[in-house]
Amino acid sequence: MLRQWLIAISEPAVTLVDAIAMLVILAATLRAFAGVVALVFRRDADMHVRRQLWLDYGRWLVAGLTFQLAADIIESSIVPTWEAIAQLGAVALIRTFLNYFLERDIAEVHERQQEAPTDAARPLPR
Repeated sequence: MLRQWLIAISEPAVTLVDAIAMLVILAATLRAFAGVVALVFRRDADMHVRRQLWLDYGRWLVAGLTFQLAADIIESSIVPTWEAIAQLGAVALIRTFLNYFLERDIAEVHERQQEAPTDAARPLPR
């Protein structure tokens, strides 16, 4: 009885969280694509603008991967076989590694941005 109740609640929750993850990733991808297209037509786009575009995109991807991982965790509560749990664990592990490396790349870019002098701090040419 309790198991049936758990399955009845978990299945729609997994679907909802997966849908949220998909929407976050889709919206971020469309926004990044629009930004890239805009950069192609801008002649004055500097490296900072490009870096910021990818940094923002990376942040949204981390959010989407986190939602997907949450759905995997919920799903693990209703998976009946060890084989299915192993597959779920492998997917969760892959997503966790992707998330880790993506967050690390975002942190590195952020550090480089903090270290680089801004246009206002640069001396004017004589």
